[in-house]
Amino acid sequence: MRTVLTAFLILTALAGHARAGGMLVEYADAAPQATQWTGCYGGGHLGGAWGTSDKWLPRTPGGAFEGVSLGGHDVDGFIGGVQVGCDYQLSNGIVLGIGGNYGWTDADGTHPSARETGVFYHSETEGLGALTGRLGYAFGDVLLYVEGGVAWERVSYEAATTQIGTAYRATDTRDGWTIGGGGEYALTEHISAFVEYAHYDFGTDRITLDPQYSFLPTAFVDIDDTANVVRAGVNLRFGR
Repeated sequence: MRTVLTAFLILTALAGHARAGGMLVEYADAAPQATQWTGCYGGGHLGGAWGTSDKWLPRTPGGAFEGVSLGGHDVDGFIGGVQVGCDYQLSNGIVLGIGGNYGWTDADGTHPSARETGVFYHSETEGLGALTGRLGYAFGDVLLYVEGGVAWERVSYEAATTQIGTAYRATDTRDGWTIGGGGEYALTEHISAFVEYAHYDFGTDRITLDPQYSFLPTAFVDIDDTANVVRAGVNLRFGR
């Protein structure tokens, strides 16, 4: 969050500089024209992702520790992806928009079982996507906004022991919600740069763990997942 607040201050300062110098707008005469954010865009982003894979509650009927938490772990890694969307600026400076993004990530983590000896649980988030609406306000060449909507994650899980290695695996696509905000700066009439923060919550989902050995039964576990992303990117804007 400190990163986002710092970015807001930088973008706001740049907005004042742009309004004073008129450096990013075309001149019809001596007075600069105000930047208009109406139009659509597409681009790419890079950043960092972190979150939690929590609870790990066994739900295998008749299995050991059924309903008792086996612990949880933090995950972290890089993220890179693409985004598209459209905005509409009202006469009072309010900007309404809708957009979608998807990022590929390697955020992962591991924890030892809180109840078992020599057992470890691992998760890796492979992708994060979202479809969001956003509400913003334009300060000339700077757009500050909040956004929220539905989200998805692609994630893999593993359970391993020191005796036999990886005993169970699963891959799942989970849905949830996201909320966040950021700032965008018009570098030129058709190119903008942004930085934003987003929080994702995927709640608790029951995961089916597939055994890697024939003598093991199929297992079930409830896992609670959350994620956070700070990303910076560039958009190509058209239709303005």
